[in-house]
Amino acid sequence: MRAPDLGTFRRVSRELSTYRRKRDPRRTPEPVPAASTPLPRGNNDTFVIQEHHATALHWDFRLERDGVLVSWAVPKGPPTDPATNHLAVQTEDHPLDYAGFSGEIPKGEYGGGSVTIWDRGTYECETWTDREVKVVLHGEQVSGRYVLFRTKGKNWMMHRMDPPPEGFAPLPQLVRPMLAVLRDAVPHDDDAWAYEFKWDGVRAMVYVEGGRPRVLSRNDRDVTGSYPELRAMAEGMGSTQAVLDGEIVAMDADGRPSFGELQSRMHVTNPAQVRTLMRQTPVTFLAFDVLHLDGRSLLDVPYRERRAVLDSLELAGPSWQTPPFFEGGGEAVWAASKQQGLEGIIAKRLDSRYYAGKRSDCWLKLKNLRTQEVVIGGWKPGEGRRKGAIGSLLLGVPDDDGLHYVGHVGTGFTDKMLRELERDLAPLRRDDPPFAGVVPRPQAKDAQWVDAQLVGEVAFSEWTREGRLRHPAWRGLRPDKSVDEVVRES
Repeated sequence: MRAPDLGTFRRVSRELSTYRRKRDPRRTPEPVPAASTPLPRGNNDTFVIQEHHATALHWDFRLERDGVLVSWAVPKGPPTDPATNHLAVQTEDHPLDYAGFSGEIPKGEYGGGSVTIWDRGTYECETWTDREVKVVLHGEQVSGRYVLFRTKGKNWMMHRMDPPPEGFAPLPQLVRPMLAVLRDAVPHDDDAWAYEFKWDGVRAMVYVEGGRPRVLSRNDRDVTGSYPELRAMAEGMGSTQAVLDGEIVAMDADGRPSFGELQSRMHVTNPAQVRTLMRQTPVTFLAFDVLHLDGRSLLDVPYRERRAVLDSLELAGPSWQTPPFFEGGGEAVWAASKQQGLEGIIAKRLDSRYYAGKRSDCWLKLKNLRTQEVVIGGWKPGEGRRKGAIGSLLLGVPDDDGLHYVGHVGTGFTDKMLRELERDLAPLRRDDPPFAGVVPRPQAKDAQWVDAQLVGEVAFSEWTREGRLRHPAWRGLRPDKSVDEVVRES
């Protein structure tokens, strides 16, 4: 073997000294060549992308160049859409042997976490300067022309130059949830339907990209910070891009979803408070539909096929699950939901598309517990223990001609709920009632009126002939829903 010249040794020291300084070969399984080892003579045509679950999930993009792997950490992975560039942070050069490395870097070591080879192949170089690297990649998952261009310091951007594959659809920024119509009986054509349990929680649309979740409520509020449990789910999905539809639930002492338990989590955004509540009241995300997956919109795909795609994702973890569904047998599923003390069931036509943002009779809800979303229009002072505080809430349901009074509720409150209601209603005070019609005199007397902006939910026994709620009990505020979404359901 020909001995390397002095110039080669100097280049080894310059190119890999930072890499070696950050790693102890006695403590990490990564390849760590000795300082005296000359750089190999390669072909300058190898690339590798490694999925790296370190402190934050990212993808390491590496190109062979003059005996080393020039490397960038790409937090969201290589872009698939030319319309979107991804940040790429240049890191230290790596030895060529690293192109074959996968394994677990011990916790506490530099880059601690699991490393897997996500893609590898060959590349052709078109441009290589200190500010721009343009290449054509030939891999199994990534292929085509890409350019990396420096923006500032170690920060670069990675851009796909080729158009996306035919039929490609970028991950949407907003898909509004499909809504169900209330019914009191299982459909007659039972075999044409699938049945799921109805979960007593809050609807959530979860957008997963680059191993990171973005969680939107039913009224498009970003509630990602309120539910950190979903971060582990998204990270476990790796490079998968998806839009998931589901429900966030909290369980009671008997292991049943409880809207009351969930109340303590719904209003909190302070990170320290959220961390405390995660221990006191953990939540679970129940994914029951998938609307977009890896560049393909599934909105027009029948429910039966969407469920098969969802099941193939194998979403199961400590804080996320894919609940079961049943083809046909609606009466038995409904009976089982009653036996288990659940809220009811949802019936979904097997051949139906997803009607985003619409209420469609392709989805039906059959309830065991009658509930109604309501808008708060005022409150009456209490007596006895509640003297000087809220005694009851005056409720309405919107219609074409305004907010219609549907009754008052004075039970179902906890002391904490009353304190939060007093705080939220105080800035909404007004001099006149927000209702379109007349409020009965006994309820209007001494009432404190408020702007109709807060949505809540009650359980009740039935509607009276006058359109009032009989025996309502307060269940809690619904910050995930807006006033214009509230409709009389039965």
